[in-house]
Amino acid sequence: MFETLVPWLGGFPLIWVGLGASFLAGAATGLGALPLVFIRQISQKTQDTFLGFGAGVMLAASSFSLIIPGIEAAQVGQSNPWIPALIVGTGILLGGLFLRLSHEFSPHEHFIKGPEGADPQNLARVWLFVIAIALHNLPEGLAVGVGFGSGDLTNGISLALGIGLQNIPEGLVVAAALLTEKYTRAKAFWIALGTGLLEPIGALLGVAALSFAATLLPWGL
Repeated sequence: MFETLVPWLGGFPLIWVGLGASFLAGAATGLGALPLVFIRQISQKTQDTFLGFGAGVMLAASSFSLIIPGIEAAQVGQSNPWIPALIVGTGILLGGLFLRLSHEFSPHEHFIKGPEGADPQNLARVWLFVIAIALHNLPEGLAVGVGFGSGDLTNGISLALGIGLQNIPEGLVVAAALLTEKYTRAKAFWIALGTGLLEPIGALLGVAALSFAATLLPWGL
């Protein structure tokens, strides 16, 4: 599939390719929420299974489409093998610090299902959970943008596909949480979709940064 897709995408500016791919990856949250438009309820066990699948996909995408290409990019012009490892290791720590500070200063909560029935406190908790999901979709979009900004379309497509796959169970869980608080199916779907559509913003930042400074590639990956 990539053999025909990559040459075709190569005819477009990278910034538009990255933006489009991140939009599709983010829209996968809406795909995950779609079953709840037709199904009354999905069990907690099923939700946990889907989230576990998404975690495994994201772990693989992080390793094969971000860390390994990051090391390869940092090796260009370097004779000391420790320098690429130091660059990528520092980049990982900076990414972790960014998310840590985001969690520290942005209102959010990781939703744990409580008593049935809606009240103001539970409604606030569900929205904090939605914010938490939206919060980490921004650096996901950044990763897709950097992946395409490197010029390696195959790697960028693989990364966008991996992130899109793990966004599907996220959308399912966001919509399920909103339904427990008596939101309509339509509202639950659109809110779940909206959390994923922050990703193109991150992608735009990633591609734009690499357009100005290619040396940022291993750090960004």
